[in-house]
Amino acid sequence: MLGPVQTRSVSPVFVGRNEELNSLNEALARAAAGEPQALLLGGEAGVGKTRLVEEFATAACRQGAVVALGGCVEIGADGLPFAPFSTALRALRRALPDELAAAAAGQEEELARLLPEIGEALPARGTGRHDEESLARLFELTARLLERVAAERTVVVALEDLHWADASTRHLLAYLFRTLRTGRLVVLATYRADDIHRRHPLRPLLAELDRLRTVHRIELGRFTRDEVSRQIAGILATEPDPAQVDDIFERSDGNAFFVEELAVCATEGCGTGLTDSLRDLLLVRVESLPERTQRVARVVAEGGSTVEYRLLAAVTGLAEDDLIEALRAAVNANILSPAPDGDGYRFRHSLVREAVADDLLPGERSRLNRRYAEALEADPTLVPADERVMRLASYWYHAHDPAKALPAVLDASVAARRRHAYSEQLRLLERAMELWDTTPEDVRDALRPVDYTEVYPPCGCDPATTPLRYLDLMAEAAVAGRLGGERERALKITKRALHLLEDDGDPLRAAWFWVQRSHLVQGLARGDGWTELATAEELVRGLPPSEVHAEVLSNFANWSMLHCPGPEAVTAAERAVEYARMVGAREIEMNACLTNAGLAVESGDVETGLAEMFEILRRTLDDGLTAVASRVYVNLPNALEAIGRSREAVPILEEGLGYARKYGLSDKEAWIWGNLAESLHSLGRWERAAEAAVKAELVGRSAQPRGFHAANRAVLALARGDLPEAARQLTAARGYFGSHDRIPQHDLPLSDLAIAIAAGEGRLLDARTELERVLDTGFPPGTQRYAWPLLLTAATMEADSLGLPVAEQGRAKILDRIREAARPLATNAPVWLAHERWLRAELLRAESADTPDHWSEAVTAFEPLERPYDLARVRHRLAQALLSAPGGAEQPDRDRATELLRLAHATADHLGARPLADAVALLAQRARLTLTAERAPAPDDPARSLGLTGRERDVLRLVALGRTNRQIAEELFISPKTASVHVSNILAKLAVSGRGEAAAVAHRLGLFPEEALHAPITQ
Repeated sequence: MLGPVQTRSVSPVFVGRNEELNSLNEALARAAAGEPQALLLGGEAGVGKTRLVEEFATAACRQGAVVALGGCVEIGADGLPFAPFSTALRALRRALPDELAAAAAGQEEELARLLPEIGEALPARGTGRHDEESLARLFELTARLLERVAAERTVVVALEDLHWADASTRHLLAYLFRTLRTGRLVVLATYRADDIHRRHPLRPLLAELDRLRTVHRIELGRFTRDEVSRQIAGILATEPDPAQVDDIFERSDGNAFFVEELAVCATEGCGTGLTDSLRDLLLVRVESLPERTQRVARVVAEGGSTVEYRLLAAVTGLAEDDLIEALRAAVNANILSPAPDGDGYRFRHSLVREAVADDLLPGERSRLNRRYAEALEADPTLVPADERVMRLASYWYHAHDPAKALPAVLDASVAARRRHAYSEQLRLLERAMELWDTTPEDVRDALRPVDYTEVYPPCGCDPATTPLRYLDLMAEAAVAGRLGGERERALKITKRALHLLEDDGDPLRAAWFWVQRSHLVQGLARGDGWTELATAEELVRGLPPSEVHAEVLSNFANWSMLHCPGPEAVTAAERAVEYARMVGAREIEMNACLTNAGLAVESGDVETGLAEMFEILRRTLDDGLTAVASRVYVNLPNALEAIGRSREAVPILEEGLGYARKYGLSDKEAWIWGNLAESLHSLGRWERAAEAAVKAELVGRSAQPRGFHAANRAVLALARGDLPEAARQLTAARGYFGSHDRIPQHDLPLSDLAIAIAAGEGRLLDARTELERVLDTGFPPGTQRYAWPLLLTAATMEADSLGLPVAEQGRAKILDRIREAARPLATNAPVWLAHERWLRAELLRAESADTPDHWSEAVTAFEPLERPYDLARVRHRLAQALLSAPGGAEQPDRDRATELLRLAHATADHLGARPLADAVALLAQRARLTLTAERAPAPDDPARSLGLTGRERDVLRLVALGRTNRQIAEELFISPKTASVHVSNILAKLAVSGRGEAAAVAHRLGLFPEEALHAPITQ
């Protein structure tokens, strides 16, 4: 558009910053080795952040990296949702089109929210139902996309001006910094440190990121006098006068941009009489330009970060030659510069733009915004399609024209919702509510809910004639706040809405808002949400079927299933299914069906409930109901585990992991990993259970999944005899679950752990106190899965403490209470019946009344269940009973006891269940029994002779192949830290100092034949 122009104020010499540039280059080297890097670059405005990023990007490109730059965009005071990520992904698409397409395959529709070009070839579809995982799903898929693109080559994503970032951009960046685990990727974000005042929205994010050990923060300081001298020499292309350097250094205080401006002013003689005001310094060269050029600069300043040439022409109204002449003068003076894509103009530095914009009069600003809006309305092609709606809304709003602004702002809120930019949607809706009363009534009457809202169901009204209501905006804003994490603001909106509805006579709408409050109260840990749900249920009672009615009943039933399952919950679920079918609310119907099926399993109608769950899974997968299908992948295996069918649960969980990963459902993936850890523990595959718990920790972000994982780790630590670790994990689990919402499926396992840990530490009275608290509360219907193990832990504690003086007082009462609590519990699943047999035997042992027959029944009940740890424990007790016969055990009983103890010890040793192994060994020693049978000598195994475990042998094989710890972790399904520990143990056992020597020893001793080296490791 313009020919070559002269630029003078930027020094061609890169000055200083050696330490900072070295830090960036070191991060690039680590990324190239496969370790993703997260960096924050802060510094005051004008200190040289952009120049440093440019130098780093140039160096990275020379090393073969692909660099994608994105900047936060400002339109007036507004930012565009996800703007820097959209720009960076667009750059990646240009540089690596095939790689990006392959990485996005299958998820184009979701990723198109960030980069619309990805989804251009897809058929048009609706926005889909929005839920709590919508934003997390988009974030997870974005992280996965970047990891895949950076799998084979180094990629640098640089995001500038984070201080202008919208909330959605900040949330996505935080997610990436927390979760990036693989790939040759560098994510670098810059921000203006002097803008981050106490209430700036970036401040809490920076504090959060500072706590992450994986994030490296670089603070860019000002130049020294020597560096300023070198900078001025570069600008002037000659050695500066020392007095001039002193003057500029003193006035600029080492700020690189101010040095440039002062150097040019001194050269051009425009510094005469210049005050020390920074604003004056920034405006002085603008004011020395021709009047027409100043006018163009003012127009550009109000248009946003970048203004397209055609839009600028339309707003200024200048003839093309006059406009180009004015632009050339501004570019020659280094005030404006062409945009990177060559389609517009921007201020060379944002400080100058801010100074020019601040110099505008209020009426002048409104007039310029109106011109921008009118030009854009007349020709929408003047700006990129994905920015059009947002920019028009901002222009009309700042033009102070409510009649035009309200529809434009509502259009922008719809666009934000479609991108899952819920925080921006909320801001725009609050802006619409602000405009509502000042907008002419005829404009408001012409607005329709169907065009701007979707969360509140239409409830039978005609969408073509029903006008948009203020309460519709409040409904959208409440949901946007909930989904975007702005729960406090959303809660205030629901309170205002319910106040407005007090005299409205609209019980359905009031019930809907009470359901939202229930979600918000639980999310804010202010309560369990029951009061709000009960109020909603009361409001819809007796009303005809509607989508709101069905949703209220579905939520009511699901809450009851989790807290107090019973006939009322079943009735609510059945009615929710019926009403949802009548009004065609498919997703509500499927959710209610799933709740109903879960209630059926818990009530004892196991096969009916399971069959219904399998059918729901099939139908939701066919219909693409992702949120419900992922919930089935959590609930169905959980139901199977509850009735002891762990082996059936595992393949469904593994399938569910693939499904959750595919759709970026990180919280559901975390729950599935937790359920997998639980089932693997039951099946005696404790190493894999521990690895699943590590995976769960890596993907889980919400509090409740983290609490579940901590409880799983506590169970494993307890079984392995690590009481301090079990206590630590129990404390963590309680912290994650909190005390605001006591759900039996969380609360009872934690009480079970608390009793076991207290008993293990010799705190019998504390354990009894916890037990009595549980017994006083009682076991809700359908909680036998958790009740049987808890009562068994308590009975075992009482039996083990038999004879201790501290245990005698109150023992009989405790045993009676345990028996009384067990009496109504269901036994219609084999695993529950086995626990009943075991509990009965333990209670008799606590009274010294157990016999081998009691324990034989327990052993017989557990033998077909594939629960090796439980079976080993009851075998140990049966052996103990056999050996405790009055007058001494007969030889047949001793032989049987010997075999039982050998089996129990082998299982305990294999699992690493040290307390059980020690108890078995002690019993065998007292009875003078041998736990090892005579065996024929086996060929020497070099690995065994070196003291290597099976897992260490697997790790050594990969070390011999030259694998890194991260690669070993990925292949063996363990964490890099665990891999590192194994490698350290191997080096110690082999008495070598490094991995190369270890590989040499493996080759010398022939530990791994050539074919074994390259064979896959089976789990």
